[in-house]
Amino acid sequence: MSILVTGGAGYIGSHTCIELLKAGYEVVVVDNLCNSSEEALVRVRKITGKEVKLYKVDLLCQEQLTEVFQKEKIDAVIHFAGLKAVGESVQKPLEYYYNNITGSLVLFNVMRKFGVKDIVFSSSATVYGNPRTVPIREDFPLSVTNPYGRTKLMLEEIFRDLYVADKDWNIILLRYFNPIGAHDSGLIGEDPKGIPNNLIPYITWTAVGKLEAVGVFGDDYDTPDGSGVRDYIHVVDLACGHVKAIEKLKENPGIRTYNLGTGIGYSVFDMIKAFSKVSGKEIPYIIKPRRPGDIATCYADATLAKKELNWSAVRDLNVMCEDSWRWQKNNPNGYQGG
Repeated sequence: MSILVTGGAGYIGSHTCIELLKAGYEVVVVDNLCNSSEEALVRVRKITGKEVKLYKVDLLCQEQLTEVFQKEKIDAVIHFAGLKAVGESVQKPLEYYYNNITGSLVLFNVMRKFGVKDIVFSSSATVYGNPRTVPIREDFPLSVTNPYGRTKLMLEEIFRDLYVADKDWNIILLRYFNPIGAHDSGLIGEDPKGIPNNLIPYITWTAVGKLEAVGVFGDDYDTPDGSGVRDYIHVVDLACGHVKAIEKLKENPGIRTYNLGTGIGYSVFDMIKAFSKVSGKEIPYIIKPRRPGDIATCYADATLAKKELNWSAVRDLNVMCEDSWRWQKNNPNGYQGG
């Protein structure tokens, strides 16, 4: 069975490729490499001893994407590709809407043309907006606080309309929380281009001296220590959830939605302390103003995924920090070497 992974050279995508290959699937990657590296897939091959086909294609180019489907026998799709920085989306809403929505529509049209109607979609906990209570269940009201989240919610709605129109589609929407960590080999991990948008690269870059201090965006939230609380999930656990979702598609489930998280909330200060302990380094930080679109607290109720996908997160915070630190120590400049 051949799985097309859009954005497969990215952080979550590359880890998912490993788990798919380990599970016996063939993997074809489409990635424009705008925020990823081809080296990630070189290392995926090294870790697994298996081949991954890479097509350097932008989803906005329907002609090139069509050629991929003509060359490869695709059975199902995992759709990661998209711009993903909350703060940047507030500054560049048109770019986010054009890239994330239009690129996805091109993908869906090409899938339909070739009769490929099984897809796992990379959604996000951002679709819950600022939840009234936690933990967050899949049946909570949906709203968004930033353009990035709005692209995810729009695409979820497009999928629902698509399924209403054509019941041959099988669609799994995975709303995941905050992926961190890296493969335990230390060969692949999160390698942001430019200043990181996510907390853990901020911390690891500070630990290796690439940044002077971690920026803590807001210490006046209504949380135990004033900093934002999030559900941090190991990227390998998240990748395994996508393999479980592919297996679920074989049951022709129609359209299903699942949270992928640990159900535990940690604050920014909790994360700085935990990483400092693992790395043996003091992590300096600077308090900065809140970022537009950020919320105080967000963590998952993932019992539905455990029940229907037979999936749950198994790696704890200590492992997440250890694996992140191993990756950063081994690769202080990411995939660029040195």
